Amino acid sequence: MGSVGLLFVGAVLFINGVMLLGWVDARSAAPMNFFVGGLQIITPTYLIFTAGGDPNVILAASGLYLFSFTYLYVALNITLGLDSSGLGYFCLFVFLSALVFSWLNFTRFADPGFGVIWLHWAFLWLLFFVLLGLKQDRIGRYTGAVCAIQGWVTAWLPALLLLTGGYQQFAGTVAVALAVFGVVVYGGLYVVLGRGSDAAPVAPAGDRSVPA
Repeated sequence: MGSVGLLFVGAVLFINGVMLLGWVDARSAAPMNFFVGGLQIITPTYLIFTAGGDPNVILAASGLYLFSFTYLYVALNITLGLDSSGLGYFCLFVFLSALVFSWLNFTRFADPGFGVIWLHWAFLWLLFFVLLGLKQDRIGRYTGAVCAIQGWVTAWLPALLLLTGGYQQFAGTVAVALAVFGVVVYGGLYVVLGRGSDAAPVAPAGDRSVPA
Protein backbone atom coordinates (compact mmCIF):
# COMPACT_ATOMS: atom_id res chain seq x y z
CA MET A 1 0.00 0.00 0.00
CA GLY A 2 2.85 2.38 0.78
CA SER A 3 4.28 1.75 -2.69
CA VAL A 4 1.07 3.00 -4.29
CA GLY A 5 1.29 6.18 -2.22
CA LEU A 6 4.93 6.61 -3.27
CA LEU A 7 3.90 6.43 -6.93
CA PHE A 8 1.58 9.40 -6.48
CA VAL A 9 4.20 11.26 -4.44
CA GLY A 10 6.14 11.22 -7.69
CA ALA A 11 3.21 12.86 -9.45
CA VAL A 12 2.80 15.68 -6.95
CA LEU A 13 6.54 16.36 -6.77
CA PHE A 14 6.62 16.69 -10.53
CA ILE A 15 3.54 18.95 -10.62
CA ASN A 16 4.89 21.18 -7.85
CA GLY A 17 8.28 21.37 -9.52
CA VAL A 18 7.00 22.43 -12.91
CA MET A 19 4.67 24.88 -11.21
CA LEU A 20 7.66 26.60 -9.62
CA LEU A 21 9.28 26.65 -13.05
CA GLY A 22 6.25 28.57 -14.29
CA TRP A 23 4.89 25.83 -16.55
CA VAL A 24 1.74 25.19 -14.47
CA ASP A 25 -0.52 27.71 -12.77
CA ALA A 26 -0.38 27.41 -8.98
CA ARG A 27 -4.11 27.08 -8.44
CA SER A 28 -4.29 24.22 -10.92
CA ALA A 29 -1.71 22.36 -8.82
CA ALA A 30 -3.73 22.64 -5.59
CA PRO A 31 -6.08 19.67 -6.26
CA MET A 32 -3.19 17.24 -6.72
CA ASN A 33 -1.72 18.40 -3.41
CA PHE A 34 -5.06 17.83 -1.70
CA PHE A 35 -5.45 14.38 -3.31
CA VAL A 36 -1.97 13.11 -2.46
CA GLY A 37 -1.94 14.79 0.94
CA GLY A 38 -5.14 12.95 1.80
CA LEU A 39 -3.81 9.66 0.44
CA GLN A 40 -0.66 10.04 2.52
CA ILE A 41 -2.81 10.35 5.64
CA ILE A 42 -4.93 7.31 4.83
CA THR A 43 -1.94 5.10 3.94
CA PRO A 44 0.17 5.45 7.12
CA THR A 45 -2.93 5.38 9.32
CA TYR A 46 -3.95 2.05 7.77
CA LEU A 47 -0.41 0.67 8.08
CA ILE A 48 -0.19 1.68 11.75
CA PHE A 49 -3.59 0.24 12.67
CA THR A 50 -2.77 -3.07 10.94
CA ALA A 51 0.83 -3.29 12.19
CA GLY A 52 -0.05 -5.50 15.13
CA GLY A 53 2.19 -3.41 17.36
CA ASP A 54 5.31 -3.98 15.20
CA PRO A 55 7.51 -0.99 16.09
CA ASN A 56 9.40 -1.06 12.78
CA VAL A 57 6.22 -0.90 10.71
CA ILE A 58 4.88 1.93 12.87
CA LEU A 59 8.16 3.81 12.67
CA ALA A 60 8.39 3.50 8.88
CA ALA A 61 4.75 4.53 8.43
CA SER A 62 5.15 7.59 10.64
CA GLY A 63 7.48 9.20 8.12
CA LEU A 64 4.68 9.30 5.53
CA TYR A 65 2.84 11.93 7.58
CA LEU A 66 5.72 14.33 6.85
CA PHE A 67 4.65 14.21 3.21
CA SER A 68 0.92 14.39 3.82
CA PHE A 69 1.06 17.49 6.00
CA THR A 70 3.47 19.18 3.60
CA TYR A 71 1.16 18.66 0.62
CA LEU A 72 -1.95 19.72 2.53
CA TYR A 73 -0.11 22.80 3.80
CA VAL A 74 0.88 23.60 0.20
CA ALA A 75 -2.70 23.18 -1.01
CA LEU A 76 -4.08 25.43 1.71
CA ASN A 77 -1.41 28.08 1.08
CA ILE A 78 -2.34 28.18 -2.60
CA THR A 79 -6.09 28.11 -2.01
CA LEU A 80 -6.14 30.70 0.77
CA GLY A 81 -3.26 32.87 -0.48
CA LEU A 82 -1.31 32.54 2.78
CA ASP A 83 2.18 33.85 3.44
CA SER A 84 4.79 31.15 2.83
CA SER A 85 6.88 31.63 5.99
CA GLY A 86 4.95 29.15 8.16
CA LEU A 87 5.24 26.48 5.49
CA GLY A 88 8.91 27.30 5.06
CA TYR A 89 9.71 26.76 8.73
CA PHE A 90 7.65 23.56 8.72
CA CYS A 91 9.97 22.43 5.93
CA LEU A 92 12.92 23.03 8.26
CA PHE A 93 11.30 20.68 10.79
CA VAL A 94 10.76 18.09 8.05
CA PHE A 95 14.33 18.50 6.75
CA LEU A 96 15.74 17.57 10.16
CA SER A 97 13.27 14.69 10.50
CA ALA A 98 14.20 13.40 7.04
CA LEU A 99 17.86 13.20 8.08
CA VAL A 100 16.81 10.96 10.98
CA PHE A 101 14.76 8.73 8.67
CA SER A 102 17.72 8.50 6.31
CA TRP A 103 19.96 7.33 9.16
CA LEU A 104 17.30 4.82 10.27
CA ASN A 105 17.12 3.34 6.78
CA PHE A 106 20.89 2.92 6.65
CA THR A 107 21.05 1.34 10.11
CA ARG A 108 17.84 -0.05 11.61
CA PHE A 109 16.12 -1.03 8.34
CA ALA A 110 19.31 -1.99 6.42
CA ASP A 111 17.92 -0.29 3.31
CA PRO A 112 20.65 1.87 1.72
CA GLY A 113 18.44 2.66 -1.28
CA PHE A 114 15.90 4.53 0.80
CA GLY A 115 18.67 5.86 3.00
CA VAL A 116 19.90 7.80 -0.03
CA ILE A 117 16.36 8.64 -1.17
CA TRP A 118 15.60 10.22 2.22
CA LEU A 119 18.77 12.32 1.79
CA HIS A 120 17.43 13.55 -1.54
CA TRP A 121 14.14 14.48 0.13
CA ALA A 122 15.97 16.16 3.02
CA PHE A 123 17.87 18.31 0.52
CA LEU A 124 14.63 19.28 -1.20
CA TRP A 125 12.93 20.25 2.07
CA LEU A 126 16.01 22.31 2.96
CA LEU A 127 15.70 24.15 -0.34
CA PHE A 128 12.07 24.93 0.43
CA PHE A 129 13.01 26.25 3.86
CA VAL A 130 15.50 28.63 2.22
CA LEU A 131 13.02 29.58 -0.52
CA LEU A 132 9.87 29.97 1.56
CA GLY A 133 11.07 30.51 5.11
CA LEU A 134 14.07 32.73 4.38
CA LYS A 135 12.47 34.26 1.25
CA GLN A 136 15.45 33.59 -1.02
CA ASP A 137 13.56 33.83 -4.30
CA ARG A 138 16.72 33.51 -6.37
CA ILE A 139 16.65 29.72 -5.91
CA GLY A 140 13.01 29.42 -7.01
CA ARG A 141 13.68 27.93 -10.44
CA TYR A 142 16.48 25.73 -9.10
CA THR A 143 14.19 24.37 -6.40
CA GLY A 144 11.47 23.73 -8.98
CA ALA A 145 13.87 21.80 -11.20
CA VAL A 146 15.14 19.67 -8.31
CA CYS A 147 11.57 18.99 -7.18
CA ALA A 148 10.40 17.93 -10.66
CA ILE A 149 13.38 15.62 -11.15
CA GLN A 150 12.94 14.05 -7.73
CA GLY A 151 9.36 13.16 -8.63
CA TRP A 152 10.74 10.69 -11.17
CA VAL A 153 13.96 9.41 -9.59
CA THR A 154 13.05 9.24 -5.88
CA ALA A 155 9.36 8.28 -6.10
CA TRP A 156 8.12 7.05 -9.49
CA LEU A 157 11.07 4.74 -10.19
CA PRO A 158 11.38 3.21 -6.67
CA ALA A 159 7.59 2.78 -6.53
CA LEU A 160 7.56 0.82 -9.78
CA LEU A 161 10.46 -1.33 -8.58
CA LEU A 162 8.60 -2.05 -5.34
CA LEU A 163 5.29 -2.77 -7.09
CA THR A 164 6.93 -5.16 -9.58
CA GLY A 165 9.05 -6.93 -6.94
CA GLY A 166 12.38 -5.75 -8.31
CA TYR A 167 13.47 -3.34 -5.61
CA GLN A 168 15.37 -5.76 -3.35
CA GLN A 169 17.39 -7.03 -6.29
CA PHE A 170 18.54 -3.53 -7.21
CA ALA A 171 18.56 -1.79 -3.80
CA GLY A 172 22.35 -1.47 -3.67
CA THR A 173 22.54 -0.25 -7.25
CA VAL A 174 19.77 2.26 -6.59
CA ALA A 175 21.67 3.64 -3.58
CA VAL A 176 24.93 4.16 -5.49
CA ALA A 177 23.26 5.47 -8.65
CA LEU A 178 21.10 7.99 -6.77
CA ALA A 179 24.02 9.19 -4.65
CA VAL A 180 26.10 9.92 -7.75
CA PHE A 181 23.09 11.33 -9.59
CA GLY A 182 22.30 13.74 -6.78
CA VAL A 183 25.80 15.19 -6.58
CA VAL A 184 26.27 15.53 -10.34
CA VAL A 185 22.79 16.66 -11.42
CA TYR A 186 21.93 18.96 -8.52
CA GLY A 187 25.40 20.48 -8.66
CA GLY A 188 25.11 21.06 -12.40
CA LEU A 189 21.63 22.53 -12.06
CA TYR A 190 22.86 24.98 -9.44
CA VAL A 191 25.50 26.29 -11.83
CA VAL A 192 22.79 26.83 -14.46
CA LEU A 193 19.80 27.94 -12.36
CA GLY A 194 20.78 28.47 -8.72
CA ARG A 195 22.56 31.79 -9.04
CA GLY A 196 19.93 33.59 -11.09
CA SER A 197 17.74 36.31 -9.67
CA ASP A 198 14.75 35.36 -11.81
CA ALA A 199 12.16 32.98 -10.48
CA ALA A 200 8.90 31.81 -11.94
CA PRO A 201 5.89 33.76 -10.69
CA VAL A 202 3.69 31.66 -8.44
CA ALA A 203 0.05 32.58 -7.84
CA PRO A 204 -1.61 33.73 -5.74
CA ALA A 205 -0.02 37.11 -5.29
CA GLY A 206 3.42 35.80 -6.27
CA ASP A 207 3.60 33.71 -3.11
CA ARG A 208 6.10 30.86 -3.36
CA SER A 209 4.10 28.43 -1.32
CA VAL A 210 4.67 25.16 -3.13
CA PRO A 211 7.23 22.70 -1.79
CA ALA A 212 7.76 18.99 -2.16
